[in-house]
Amino acid sequence: MKIRSFLLAMMLCALCCVPAHALEYDFDAPEDYLFGQPTSDDTIYEWENPNVDRSKNTALIAPGFGTPTSYLPNSGEYLTPNLVPGALSGGLVNQVGSAGANATGGAAGSSIITGEYPSVDTSGNFTVTQIPGSPTDIAQGSTTSGYTEVTDDLYHSDGSLGTLKIPAIGLSVKVVQGTDSAALKKGAGHFTNTSIWDGNACFASHNRGTNNYFGKIHTLEMGDTIILTTVLGTRTYAVTSVEKVGVNDSSGTAATTDNRVTLYTCVMDRPEYRWCVTAIQQG
Repeated sequence: MKIRSFLLAMMLCALCCVPAHALEYDFDAPEDYLFGQPTSDDTIYEWENPNVDRSKNTALIAPGFGTPTSYLPNSGEYLTPNLVPGALSGGLVNQVGSAGANATGGAAGSSIITGEYPSVDTSGNFTVTQIPGSPTDIAQGSTTSGYTEVTDDLYHSDGSLGTLKIPAIGLSVKVVQGTDSAALKKGAGHFTNTSIWDGNACFASHNRGTNNYFGKIHTLEMGDTIILTTVLGTRTYAVTSVEKVGVNDSSGTAATTDNRVTLYTCVMDRPEYRWCVTAIQQG
């Protein structure tokens, strides 16, 4: 009996030591047509210009549901038409309107390129080169264009020429002569070749950084007030246009028969353009 039990135990041990193998199956897979077609689209991506503008500048307001163009791609009205890339290639794009025909004889909204205004260096300073045939020369040979030259008696004791205020954007800044880096650290710079009072008084400032006095002028709307105070008095002007102009477009600095102020600043991250705000004297 003991021998029999011993043999059975040995047989069980032998069975436990033998490795187990899984059963192997072999079957034919179904044909391809029995599977559903894939729903994914394997798009082949090719190189494209990495500087394509995908901001709100190119955003479209979709046409109304059921309108004839509702199904057409890239249809609708631009959300910000004055910021559309390339819109300036055929002229200026007005955001809030036009001041009428410009002083150089072109129609409102036309781009007349003269001289080299304004040039910007790589450090971000707003520097301007003098323009051949400046308003000074125009005024001296004309009886219709207004022009007031900056003379020693027009300076305040602190060296400024006055104050520029724009209530809509909470701005009150001193006006200083010149538009180089040193001047723009002190306040809004006056273009030395433009009038300071009668006619077209032009000013420039930065749109970013510590002295970004004109950082919000592109948000001004039709009729917003600009107040210029100098030794000669105080004048109130109403905004008539906010335009994005080409970097070389100097037509906004030309002498005019009416009294106005023209403001310039850079367009953020767009060195080829400038914001130009025009305001004409009220009353």
